[in-house]
Amino acid sequence: MELCSFRTATSPSPFSSAPSSSSSPRTPCPNLRFARERNGRQMRMRRRASGFDAFPPLPGKVFVEETIGAEYGEGFETFRMDGPLNIDVDYLNEKLQECFLQRIRHAMKPDEAFGLIFSWDNVIADTDSLKLDAWRQLALEEGKDIPTAAHIQRSILHGAADHVLRKILYWAKEDDQMDRLKARLIELYYESLFKLDTPVEGLREWLDAVRTAGIPCAVASSLDRRCMVEALDRMSLSKYFKAIVTDEDDMESIAHRFLSAAVKLDRKPSKCIVFEDDPRGVTAAHNCTMMAVSLIGAHPAYELEQADLAVAKYNDLSVINLRRLFAHKGISFMDMQKQIIERSPPKRKLTVDTIF
Repeated sequence: MELCSFRTATSPSPFSSAPSSSSSPRTPCPNLRFARERNGRQMRMRRRASGFDAFPPLPGKVFVEETIGAEYGEGFETFRMDGPLNIDVDYLNEKLQECFLQRIRHAMKPDEAFGLIFSWDNVIADTDSLKLDAWRQLALEEGKDIPTAAHIQRSILHGAADHVLRKILYWAKEDDQMDRLKARLIELYYESLFKLDTPVEGLREWLDAVRTAGIPCAVASSLDRRCMVEALDRMSLSKYFKAIVTDEDDMESIAHRFLSAAVKLDRKPSKCIVFEDDPRGVTAAHNCTMMAVSLIGAHPAYELEQADLAVAKYNDLSVINLRRLFAHKGISFMDMQKQIIERSPPKRKLTVDTIF
């Protein structure tokens, strides 16, 4: 019998260890303190609430413009007993093949062959409003004003904090002042994040339809694992996601997070569909040979032309839309094909042996 290669180990749900928000209500972080490490790369937060003193380190990617990644199909490096192993897009598409029993099951239920990867920002939660509230609160504390021009608002939402503070708002000139404002900005963002309990409109109904179809789902974010799990618990979405990719996975780019999610879902990248709202995320999905469905809102429709499908809201989607994304191509689409030269077979000469 044919064996499955490169199978991921069966592990319990990532949400099993997370405390339920319904069993013990929590007050959102009454005391948040940040301390900057000497290397200047990572912010740490201590939270004295909910029965524990130390909180995992906060990711430095909340207000940072991340790299797209996988421009040439490169992946990430993992370690095995016999040494490091480079995992790229082609490697995963080759190794994550369906075994014999899976091919039979997917022939009967083709929707289960897909894998859905949801980005966190503005796809699961409305993080733009959280970021904008953090900037407004910071401006109120500092006695500053935020211009209401549309291009400045977009730069504040989608730009790096260093660039916004120094080049757009002109609030910080010295490094010490920059570090203080960034630390306070992240603190205000997490205070709002700990209160978030409402997903994007229509997401829960869409996840119900996907779950009924048997399609596995994953969520990818730069948040740390505990913040992600608690946020999903508050929104009652934990049961829909088979895997999560967080800052602890140590992925260097957006594309690497998508590849890590594909490995955790046990699906080839070419069989995965990414839900994004950012053109950079759409490009990262295509670099990983994945399909991309973009949500119009944070970015206008003309900036999301590269997406395979663009919708204004989840209510516009159906499972049949996912099938149509792959309907125009077969398994070997865009693969190198050998040209077959038709040659007539050689004519046989009749002899005594061939007649009798």
